[in-house]
Amino acid sequence: MTENSANTWPVVVSTGTPDADLIEDLQELAGAAIESDGNPPFSEQTLVDVKSTDSEVTVYAAYCSADFSSSIVRGLAGAAVVIHARGEDDGGLLELVTRPSFRNQGVGQSVVNRASSDPGFSALSAWSHGNHAAAARLAMSCGFEPVRELWRMRQTRANAAAAGIPAEGRALPEGVAIRTFRPGLDDDAWLRANAAAFVHHPEQGRTSLQDLCARMAEDWFDAEGFLLAIRNSPGATDDGELLGFHWTKVHPAASGQPAIGEVYVVGVTPAAQGMGLGKALTLAGIEHLHGKGLQAVMLYVDADNEAAVALYQKLGFTRWDVDVMYAVR
Repeated sequence: MTENSANTWPVVVSTGTPDADLIEDLQELAGAAIESDGNPPFSEQTLVDVKSTDSEVTVYAAYCSADFSSSIVRGLAGAAVVIHARGEDDGGLLELVTRPSFRNQGVGQSVVNRASSDPGFSALSAWSHGNHAAAARLAMSCGFEPVRELWRMRQTRANAAAAGIPAEGRALPEGVAIRTFRPGLDDDAWLRANAAAFVHHPEQGRTSLQDLCARMAEDWFDAEGFLLAIRNSPGATDDGELLGFHWTKVHPAASGQPAIGEVYVVGVTPAAQGMGLGKALTLAGIEHLHGKGLQAVMLYVDADNEAAVALYQKLGFTRWDVDVMYAVR
């Protein structure tokens, strides 16, 4: 998002699944923003939905123009992506980005003004990744208020050592074993466990088979870093119940910054709550990432999830950045 400006930019509206050229333009624009801000302007789910033929998407795009810049730049000056509601209780999600070299020229305001003229705009939520001051001002000017805060926390190897990791080890509950995910074989079991573990989570609990397959198709996917906790009954020849999981991720080095690991998602089913499995799985994933030589690990957690925040702080994680969700109250 960007600040108000007197300039008015023409905005092109695209509905339905964007074509390949527009998807490429959005990815290039997002890359330019990451290079400047250090934060991705679009959430991962938004990028999955943009490419999906089953999602209802509207893109509001402002293209670069020499009228507003001394240098000619091809591609998008800014864009907003609206992912329309999947469920009855969801009003849909808006995310917006302005190319760094075109900020403070009215691009963001023009895009938002065009989007606000469409039905249902006031029912949308909007993420501000990094919650930059200009984004907060634009959100407030449109009648949006902050409703959710998502922390990004980071653990360095020094923090981990101070917290006793990996020397502390991971003590698995009795009768539980950890193995890696098997694509094509564990998909359905994982989807059921994920839905049970995140039944009240606004995004994670709705993960579909298509969402899972889209992530497995990404370059970053590594089944060896997708850890499953299985009930291990004595004498059993087949796997027991899937009780929990820790899916890790590695972000490659970019823009002069080293590669960093991520505690992508940790889930424990209701049947396994109270066993200490969440901590054991978290430690197992961190050990896996450390074993790849990574010097830092990050994660996302809701700021009001006090139990999770306290656990991660004990494991050496500290607050690094924040994303804020806005909505019309």
